[in-house]
Amino acid sequence: MDEREFRVLIKHYFMKGKSPQETKEKLDKHYGESAPSIRTVYKWFQNFRCGHMSTSDAERSGCPVEATTPEIVDKIHDMVMDDRRVKVREIASAVGISSERVHNILLKHLNMRKLSARWVPRLLTVDQKRNRVSCSKDNLQLFQRNPQDFRCRFVTVDETWIHHYTPETKEKSKQWVLVGNLH
Repeated sequence: MDEREFRVLIKHYFMKGKSPQETKEKLDKHYGESAPSIRTVYKWFQNFRCGHMSTSDAERSGCPVEATTPEIVDKIHDMVMDDRRVKVREIASAVGISSERVHNILLKHLNMRKLSARWVPRLLTVDQKRNRVSCSKDNLQLFQRNPQDFRCRFVTVDETWIHHYTPETKEKSKQWVLVGNLH
C-alpha cells in the first residue's frame, strides 16, 4: 500500500472520531510493518484538524524532479567521462540545473563517487607488463635448469609500484569513479 492510500485511511479514522493512537493500532493490526509511524499519523491528524483535508502532498518550492531526465543524465555522464576531475559546480552551470540535482544524479543514477587520486586504481603500462612477462619467463627457465639451486638462490621481495603524482591539494586530485571499481 502506498503513502496516499494510508493517508486516506488516516483521514477515514479521523472523520470517524478516532484518536491518533487508535488509528495507529488499527493500521498496525492490519498492515504490520508497512503501516506508517505514529509520528506520521499525528502529522496527518494535525493537518486535518487545521482544515487541510487533502491527502496529497503540498506543493514545494525548488527545482522539480523533472530536472533528472535521461538526456541530462547522459550529458552529465559524458562530461564526467571526458574529465573525471570535473567539479559538481561546473557540471551544474554547464547543464543548467542545481548542484544538488547534479550530485544526486552522480550518486544515485550514475552510481559514482569522488575519490582522491591516491585511491584511484592505476593500471600497468604495456612496457611494465612486458617487463613482468620477460622476468617471469627468465625465472621459469632458471627453475627448469636446476630446481634445487634455484630455490636456494632465488630471493623474493615485496614490490611496491608507486605512481608519482604530487597534486597541489588533495581536493584537486579527486576523480569520479564507478562504485563497483573502488577496489
